[in-house]
Amino acid sequence: MRERFVRIPGLIDTHVHLRDPGETHKEDFYTGTSAALAGGVICVIDMPNNKEPIIDSERLEEKEKIAKRKAVCDYGFYLGASEENSQHREIEVLNRVVGLKMYLNLTYGALFVSSPEKIKEHFASWPKNKPLLVHAEGEKVSMVLSLLKLSPRRVHFCHISLKEEIEQIKKAKEYGLPITCEATPHHLFLTEEDGRTLGPFGKIHPPLRTTEDVDALWRNLDVIDIIVSDHAPHTKEEKLSSAPPPGVPGVETTLPLLLSAVSQGKLSLDRLVELTSTNPARIFNLKPNQGSWVEVDITESYLIENQNLKTKCGWSPFEGKKVTGRVRRVFLRGHKVYEDGEILVKPGFWRGIIYAAI
Repeated sequence: MRERFVRIPGLIDTHVHLRDPGETHKEDFYTGTSAALAGGVICVIDMPNNKEPIIDSERLEEKEKIAKRKAVCDYGFYLGASEENSQHREIEVLNRVVGLKMYLNLTYGALFVSSPEKIKEHFASWPKNKPLLVHAEGEKVSMVLSLLKLSPRRVHFCHISLKEEIEQIKKAKEYGLPITCEATPHHLFLTEEDGRTLGPFGKIHPPLRTTEDVDALWRNLDVIDIIVSDHAPHTKEEKLSSAPPPGVPGVETTLPLLLSAVSQGKLSLDRLVELTSTNPARIFNLKPNQGSWVEVDITESYLIENQNLKTKCGWSPFEGKKVTGRVRRVFLRGHKVYEDGEILVKPGFWRGIIYAAI
């Protein structure tokens, strides 16, 4: 008879959009980090595509002050790459971020780098010991890999979703390029057919893909380094508008979905830990939090229900889906911070994460 309660390391979600500052009607640092704890996540790294993108020290400082007041789990930030900040000479700023995020495809927000020369400048000037992340879809994946063959450096590919993309990355790793990549639960557990059912609530960048693409991701799970939520909440009203924005919430449903995959034999518990804790800490130069873990009931089956979510947007593309594996308790630095649906700490309970300095 298998054990019912299991203790695993707290998850590190290196790809979230908490919308604070600028769009706190969708989410903020308190509701977003509360949702994280409910999902067994003890540390989040927030993306820079805020309403006013995080591209300089002033905007970064504003975000830091807000997070310090509101967060209930640990967090870090990325700097956003733009056409104007490609030299990266502000050492003081570089030491306050986990990495650089470069958008090579248009998506939600204003961040976008289109100039080939500016892309090369970012690649050359960003510190080699700091992660450089790219939002690259389709042919942009090929472009980045071609650049890296000429001038190798560490690059992390965000939310890989296509069969062709994961196969290209597999070949590039075999070639010896120092790259890593991630996948999301919505690209692992949903298809474009689900997207048609979900309508605007399934609109996401990159979009939901074919069954063949989803199967390719699972088949190449050994090529994928980490699994992240790409938590990108919007209100129901926005999703039902004439121009629904792309993005879905997900930080509190990632672990239940992956535990269900463990229950189904698609994934081992050890591999789950690698994908959500060990590898994120290694790739993003994060020191582990002592006394931090998650207690899960790996036998409990239940339905994901919107009414039980902590995220401010109040919905999930997985609403109504049966999962097996519930987060019962979360401990952060020896403190019990979450138990059976309740957040047990007040806003401001956090510690600045420790990562590589210049």
